[in-house]
Amino acid sequence: MEEYENMTVAELKELLREASLPVSGKKSELIARLVESDDSSEEVVEEVVEEVEDVEIHEDDDDIFDDDDDEEFFDEEWDQIHTARQKPVLDDETKANLSIRAAQMKKQPKFRRQEWYRYYRLARTGWRKPKGMQSKQRLNMKYRTPMVRVGYGKIAAVRGLHPSGFEDILVYQPSDLDGLNPERQAIRIGAGVGNRKRANIHDRADDLGLRVLNRRKIDRKGDLR
Repeated sequence: MEEYENMTVAELKELLREASLPVSGKKSELIARLVESDDSSEEVVEEVVEEVEDVEIHEDDDDIFDDDDDEEFFDEEWDQIHTARQKPVLDDETKANLSIRAAQMKKQPKFRRQEWYRYYRLARTGWRKPKGMQSKQRLNMKYRTPMVRVGYGKIAAVRGLHPSGFEDILVYQPSDLDGLNPERQAIRIGAGVGNRKRANIHDRADDLGLRVLNRRKIDRKGDLR
């Protein structure tokens, strides 16, 4: 109040303009307007401080912010969204050999059956060794696709392993899973296995912690549940 009385009218009007307040009236009216503005601003500051203090009190309350409850909530939600696949337990040498085999696979050409480009049914089939006496591919003539040879063989230390590093085990019934090591072996269900037995194998593999390499979604209806 006293500092406003020592100021000139021009200085008081400048302060009012900065506060977005009217600048009309006598000096006493200008001073009263500034004092009211200061009082209201102090009240706003006090309200903000009280709200901040209330928030800090709630954050310290264990009943409202419980870290354990949050972790359990996120774990349950994550389990419903995604289930991580089992990983094999491999030594450093096996991991290095798998990386070498992957590099070799990138350099390997795609083996095509003889005259695969001429007949659509041959393009969809796998590799067959050409046996014709005058076969251009068997005679290794120019511009023919390469044949499967011994030189394309991969590193023998990891031969037969799945790209993930598991040993691929073919199974046809739930009893085939007994005695398997979930850290080194994974199962592949035979193509002729029906949905009922396949569902039992899935459940048995989940109980034993085994990874199913060709797991498929089964709509369990009726007695399949």
